[in-house]
Amino acid sequence: MKTEDVPQDNKYLGSTTIRDLYYAVDDSGQYVPVASTGWEPQNEALRITWDAIGEEAEAIRQEVLAGRKSPLAYHMEIHLMTPALLASYTGLNRKDIKRHLSPAAFAALDDYVLGRYAEAFGIDVNELKSLGHED
Repeated sequence: MKTEDVPQDNKYLGSTTIRDLYYAVDDSGQYVPVASTGWEPQNEALRITWDAIGEEAEAIRQEVLAGRKSPLAYHMEIHLMTPALLASYTGLNRKDIKRHLSPAAFAALDDYVLGRYAEAFGIDVNELKSLGHED
C-alpha cells in the first residue's frame, strides 16, 4: 500500500492522539511508518465491542444499585479488568478481590484497601463507592 492509500477514517480515533501504525511504501519505494486514524471495518468492530461493554457495564450497574453486587464489580467492568489483573495492579489477593465483589464484604473494607482499588482505577475513593457519579 502506498502512503497516500493508508486509511484515515476519523470516526473513532480522529479526535484523539491515538493512532494505528501502518507501514506503507513512500514515493521512493521505501517502507515508512504511517499513522492512521482507522478504517471503516475496524471502526465498526470497535463500535460493536464498546456497545457490548457498555451494555454489560449498565447491567452490572443495575446489580450494584439493587444491592446484589459491590461497586467494585462495576469499576472492574468499565476498566476491563479481571480479578487476576486487578490483583496485579493492587497487590491484593485475587480471592479477596472476588470476595469484595459482594456488597457486604465491600462495605467492610478499610481505607487502605479502598485506596488501593481507587488508585488502580485512577479515581478517588468517593468515586469508587458511588459508581463515579450520582446514583
